[in-house]
Amino acid sequence: MKGYIHIYTGDGKGKTTAALGLAIRTVGAGRKVFIGQFLKSGDYSEIKALKKFADQITIEHYGLGRFVKGHPTQEDIEAGMEGYKRVTQIVEAGEHDLVILDEGNIAVKYNIFSEQDLLDLLEKKPDHMEIVVTGRGATLTIIEKADLVVEMKAIKHYFQKGVEARVGIEK
Repeated sequence: MKGYIHIYTGDGKGKTTAALGLAIRTVGAGRKVFIGQFLKSGDYSEIKALKKFADQITIEHYGLGRFVKGHPTQEDIEAGMEGYKRVTQIVEAGEHDLVILDEGNIAVKYNIFSEQDLLDLLEKKPDHMEIVVTGRGATLTIIEKADLVVEMKAIKHYFQKGVEARVGIEK
């Protein structure tokens, strides 16, 4: 089966959630998944759940858990570049059916790795592999490279009324 490149971007919620839903569907079909999370670390509820599928889903974090907005430190950049190198190895090995670069677009936005780095990685995609890149601010060049692009649009959210992230729903 031919694999495609997906981009899940936009200012609305649900980009990572959509990618993780695809991961579950892939596992349900007996296939293997690799998830690299950039600029994130921690035991979110979804990570705890996905660990139950450790024989089919590998999850790695390439963030220090403190940088989300602003200027990355040298340590943030180094952690992200190590992740980029690791995901490149995973793609080149071709052993996974689905590879997710969670917050890959944000990593490009904050110069953790370059747009050209991401394009180079996408070029290495084996024919059978599906690759998903999530995160706000996908560049036009990345959008043009993709086969499927979904933009999540924020219309209304209870965060605007002061509701904090809830365990099991947003975290």
